[in-house]
Formats: sequence, structure tokens, C-alpha cells
Amino acid sequence: MNPAWALLRLASPQLPIGGYSYSQGLEMAVDNGRVHDTASARRWIGDQLLLNLARFEAPLLLAHCVAAGAGDWAGLQQHCDEHRASRETRELHQESRQMGYSLQQLLNGLPELDAPARTFLDRQDEPHLALGWALAARAWHISAQDALAAWLWSWLENQLAVLMKTLPLGQQAAQRLTSELLPLLQQAQQEASRINPEHLGSAAFGLSLTCMAHERQYSRLFRS
Repeated sequence: MNPAWALLRLASPQLPIGGYSYSQGLEMAVDNGRVHDTASARRWIGDQLLLNLARFEAPLLLAHCVAAGAGDWAGLQQHCDEHRASRETRELHQESRQMGYSLQQLLNGLPELDAPARTFLDRQDEPHLALGWALAARAWHISAQDALAAWLWSWLENQLAVLMKTLPLGQQAAQRLTSELLPLLQQAQQEASRINPEHLGSAAFGLSLTCMAHERQYSRLFRS
């Protein structure tokens, strides 16, 4: 079977986990004027990629995928605990938990998930997105690096979808912005792959404050 099918399936916006419901603070950044045009959107997303995702979110997700692929269940449990503890706001915690729950429901109904992975998943009280993503990659025989690339792509695609709903940004403009951001996406993957696991961490205070402000935003389209 063509391995591209599994990769496209994992990265597809049709994956029923509700990713389209979340903006990860971008809606608030548009509302307060920090993101107001293509240039400011490029800066916001680029900073997210290189100052946050590449330094923490992406290498932690990669560690999940490596441990799940190798059947290192003790290591995977440690990564799960680290991920859960790292959610800085109520909305970010709920986003990870709710998307993880959706992935759990999906995986439990698939024949591809093997018994050890199914047993591990059943033991989790609140499975989160990174865990579900890693176990889906294991079930569909997707390498850890490819699973990371799929996650980064889905993240970028969702951010652009948020912009098209909140800014006067059309599809052609979104595609031009994609071309400008793809090198940063590649850089984020490379940096996430090189980082020492002991040095994982970021201090995205602006993102945290924006996410907290979104919890009190009067009118909103997204859940984060």
C-alpha cells in the first residue's frame, strides 16, 4: 500500500478531532489588532513556529511518536505527564483533552491499533492530542518524523483557515502566505528534531496572555 495514504489521512482536516474549532489564541490576536494584515499574520505564525512549537510543542510530540513507535510505554507515560502539566491556560488544556478524546474514540474503532497500544490508551484518564497522534502514527505505520511533519502541516493549515475566517484574507492570499511560511515550517521541524530533550521549553508569554484573554472575549468563533 502506498505509505502516502496513511500520511495524508493523519494530516487531513477531515480527521474527526475538531481541530477547526480552535485558533490557539489567533482569534484574540486578530480581535485586539495585533494581527491585522498579511504581514502581521506572517510574523505571528512565524514566531509561533520558531519560538514556541520548535522549542517545546514539536519536540515533545516527536518524543511521543518515538516512544509509541518503539513500544516504550514507560517513556510514553512520562511524556504524557509532561504534556498535561505544560498546558498553561484553561482553553489550551481543554483543547488538548477534547481533541485527544476524539482521537481516542477514533482509534478504539480502528482495527489497526494493536493490543499493547490499545491497553496503554485504555489506561489514560484524559488522553491528550499528542498521545492520540503518536498512537495513530503507530497504528498506521507512520515514522515519527513523518508524523511530526503531518502535525506541523495540520497546525499551519488550521492557522490559515482561522485567518480566512477572521481577516479579509482570501484563498489565493492564504496560498501565497503558505509559500512564505513553508521554509519556517521546515526549520521548525529541523530544530525540533535536533533539540536535546533536557532542554525542552519555551516562554511564550504573549501567547499565554492572549489565550487567557480569549477566555473572556465577548464574541468569538473559536474555542481557543
